[in-house]
Amino acid sequence: PVPLADGSVPNPAKKKPVVCILIGMAGSGKTTLMQRINAELRQRHKKGYIINLDPAVTYMPYKPNIDIRETVNYKEVMKQYGLGPNGGILTSLNLFATRFDQVLGFLEKRQDKLDYIFLDTPGQIEVFTWSASGQIITEAIASGFPTCVAYVMDTPRSVAPTTFMSNML
Repeated sequence: PVPLADGSVPNPAKKKPVVCILIGMAGSGKTTLMQRINAELRQRHKKGYIINLDPAVTYMPYKPNIDIRETVNYKEVMKQYGLGPNGGILTSLNLFATRFDQVLGFLEKRQDKLDYIFLDTPGQIEVFTWSASGQIITEAIASGFPTCVAYVMDTPRSVAPTTFMSNML
Protein backbone atom coordinates (compact mmCIF):
# COMPACT_ATOMS: atom_id res chain seq x y z
CA PRO A 1 0.00 0.00 0.00
CA VAL A 2 1.08 3.55 -0.78
CA PRO A 3 1.45 5.80 2.30
CA LEU A 4 -1.05 8.64 2.68
CA ALA A 5 -0.06 12.31 2.92
CA ASP A 6 0.07 12.09 6.72
CA GLY A 7 2.50 9.17 6.53
CA SER A 8 0.00 6.53 7.62
CA VAL A 9 -0.52 3.39 5.57
CA PRO A 10 -4.11 2.62 4.59
CA ASN A 11 -5.51 -0.70 5.73
CA PRO A 12 -6.82 -2.41 2.58
CA ALA A 13 -8.85 -4.82 4.72
CA LYS A 14 -10.93 -1.96 6.12
CA LYS A 15 -13.90 -1.61 3.84
CA LYS A 16 -15.73 1.70 3.51
CA PRO A 17 -19.28 1.97 2.23
CA VAL A 18 -20.03 4.23 -0.72
CA VAL A 19 -22.13 7.28 0.15
CA CYS A 20 -24.68 8.64 -2.30
CA ILE A 21 -26.30 12.02 -1.65
CA LEU A 22 -29.61 12.38 -3.49
CA ILE A 23 -30.44 15.95 -4.46
CA GLY A 24 -33.13 17.40 -6.71
CA MET A 25 -36.04 19.77 -6.87
CA ALA A 26 -39.22 19.23 -4.85
CA GLY A 27 -41.35 16.52 -6.41
CA SER A 28 -38.54 15.15 -8.58
CA GLY A 29 -38.81 11.68 -7.04
CA LYS A 30 -35.90 11.54 -4.58
CA THR A 31 -37.89 9.80 -1.86
CA THR A 32 -39.50 7.41 -4.36
CA LEU A 33 -36.07 6.58 -5.79
CA MET A 34 -34.78 6.05 -2.25
CA GLN A 35 -37.63 3.61 -1.58
CA ARG A 36 -36.75 1.65 -4.75
CA ILE A 37 -33.04 1.64 -3.90
CA ASN A 38 -33.85 0.39 -0.41
CA ALA A 39 -35.99 -2.44 -1.86
CA GLU A 40 -33.26 -3.35 -4.36
CA LEU A 41 -30.60 -3.46 -1.65
CA ARG A 42 -32.74 -5.82 0.43
CA GLN A 43 -33.44 -8.04 -2.57
CA ARG A 44 -29.71 -8.28 -3.35
CA HIS A 45 -28.81 -8.83 0.33
CA LYS A 46 -26.71 -5.65 0.42
CA LYS A 47 -26.43 -3.59 3.57
CA GLY A 48 -27.63 -0.04 3.20
CA TYR A 49 -27.96 2.79 5.71
CA ILE A 50 -30.40 5.59 4.95
CA ILE A 51 -30.35 9.09 6.41
CA ASN A 52 -33.33 11.42 5.94
CA LEU A 53 -32.31 15.08 5.94
CA ASP A 54 -35.74 16.49 5.05
CA PRO A 55 -37.33 17.81 8.27
CA ALA A 56 -40.56 18.80 6.47
CA VAL A 57 -41.39 15.50 4.78
CA THR A 58 -44.76 14.19 5.98
CA TYR A 59 -44.72 10.67 4.53
CA MET A 60 -41.84 8.31 3.84
CA PRO A 61 -42.42 4.96 2.13
CA TYR A 62 -39.38 3.51 3.91
CA LYS A 63 -37.88 3.66 7.39
CA PRO A 64 -34.62 5.61 7.49
CA ASN A 65 -31.90 4.55 9.92
CA ILE A 66 -31.37 8.17 10.94
CA ASP A 67 -34.15 10.71 10.58
CA ILE A 68 -33.66 14.46 11.13
CA ARG A 69 -37.30 14.56 12.30
CA GLU A 70 -36.36 12.58 15.40
CA THR A 71 -33.87 15.28 16.38
CA VAL A 72 -35.44 18.52 15.14
CA ASN A 73 -39.14 19.45 15.08
CA TYR A 74 -39.52 21.52 11.91
CA LYS A 75 -42.86 23.09 12.87
CA GLU A 76 -41.55 24.07 16.31
CA VAL A 77 -38.47 25.65 14.71
CA MET A 78 -40.72 27.69 12.41
CA LYS A 79 -42.87 28.77 15.34
CA GLN A 80 -40.01 29.50 17.74
CA TYR A 81 -38.01 31.60 15.27
CA GLY A 82 -40.96 33.09 13.32
CA LEU A 83 -39.86 31.50 10.05
CA GLY A 84 -41.55 30.44 6.86
CA PRO A 85 -41.20 26.96 5.33
CA ASN A 86 -37.79 27.43 3.67
CA GLY A 87 -36.38 29.24 6.70
CA GLY A 88 -37.69 26.46 8.92
CA ILE A 89 -36.02 23.79 6.78
CA LEU A 90 -32.75 25.73 6.65
CA THR A 91 -32.70 26.34 10.41
CA SER A 92 -33.61 22.70 11.11
CA LEU A 93 -30.71 21.57 8.91
CA ASN A 94 -28.39 24.02 10.67
CA LEU A 95 -29.39 22.61 14.06
CA PHE A 96 -28.93 19.05 12.80
CA ALA A 97 -25.51 19.91 11.30
CA THR A 98 -24.28 20.91 14.77
CA ARG A 99 -24.74 17.26 15.77
CA PHE A 100 -23.51 15.67 12.57
CA ASP A 101 -20.38 14.43 14.33
CA GLN A 102 -22.69 12.00 16.16
CA VAL A 103 -24.04 10.76 12.81
CA LEU A 104 -20.47 10.26 11.59
CA GLY A 105 -19.74 8.29 14.75
CA PHE A 106 -22.67 5.95 14.05
CA LEU A 107 -21.51 5.49 10.47
CA GLU A 108 -17.89 4.84 11.42
CA LYS A 109 -18.96 2.17 13.94
CA ARG A 110 -21.02 0.40 11.29
CA GLN A 111 -18.83 0.96 8.23
CA ASP A 112 -17.42 -2.58 8.12
CA LYS A 113 -20.95 -3.99 7.91
CA LEU A 114 -22.32 -1.54 5.32
CA ASP A 115 -22.15 -1.52 1.53
CA TYR A 116 -23.91 1.82 0.95
CA ILE A 117 -25.04 4.95 2.78
CA PHE A 118 -27.74 7.14 1.22
CA LEU A 119 -28.74 10.68 2.17
CA ASP A 120 -32.21 11.83 1.13
CA THR A 121 -32.14 15.65 1.07
CA PRO A 122 -34.92 18.28 1.24
CA GLY A 123 -36.91 19.11 -1.88
CA GLN A 124 -35.96 22.75 -1.50
CA ILE A 125 -32.66 22.05 -3.24
CA GLU A 126 -31.20 25.50 -2.57
CA VAL A 127 -31.62 24.97 1.17
CA PHE A 128 -29.20 22.04 1.02
CA THR A 129 -26.86 22.92 -1.84
CA TRP A 130 -26.30 26.61 -1.04
CA SER A 131 -26.36 26.52 2.76
CA ALA A 132 -23.55 26.22 5.28
CA SER A 133 -25.22 23.16 6.82
CA GLY A 134 -25.42 21.41 3.44
CA GLN A 135 -21.74 22.12 2.89
CA ILE A 136 -20.82 20.97 6.41
CA ILE A 137 -22.73 17.70 6.03
CA THR A 138 -21.40 17.02 2.52
CA GLU A 139 -17.77 17.80 3.39
CA ALA A 140 -17.92 15.87 6.68
CA ILE A 141 -19.22 12.73 5.05
CA ALA A 142 -17.01 13.02 1.96
CA SER A 143 -13.89 13.39 4.10
CA GLY A 144 -14.45 9.95 5.61
CA PHE A 145 -16.20 7.94 2.89
CA PRO A 146 -16.14 7.64 -0.90
CA THR A 147 -19.02 9.90 -1.89
CA CYS A 148 -21.06 10.69 -4.98
CA VAL A 149 -24.00 12.97 -5.65
CA ALA A 150 -27.02 11.84 -7.66
CA TYR A 151 -29.09 14.65 -9.13
CA VAL A 152 -32.67 13.44 -9.54
CA MET A 153 -34.72 15.18 -12.20
CA ASP A 154 -38.36 14.68 -13.13
CA THR A 155 -37.95 14.31 -16.89
CA PRO A 156 -41.64 14.56 -17.89
CA ARG A 157 -41.89 17.91 -16.09
CA SER A 158 -38.67 19.07 -17.74
CA VAL A 159 -39.88 19.07 -21.34
CA ALA A 160 -40.64 22.79 -21.08
CA PRO A 161 -37.44 24.79 -21.73
CA THR A 162 -37.86 26.96 -18.61
CA THR A 163 -38.30 23.94 -16.31
CA PHE A 164 -35.37 22.19 -17.95
CA MET A 165 -33.12 25.25 -17.48
CA SER A 166 -34.26 25.62 -13.86
CA ASN A 167 -33.17 22.03 -13.27
CA MET A 168 -29.79 22.63 -14.89
CA LEU A 169 -28.99 25.72 -12.82
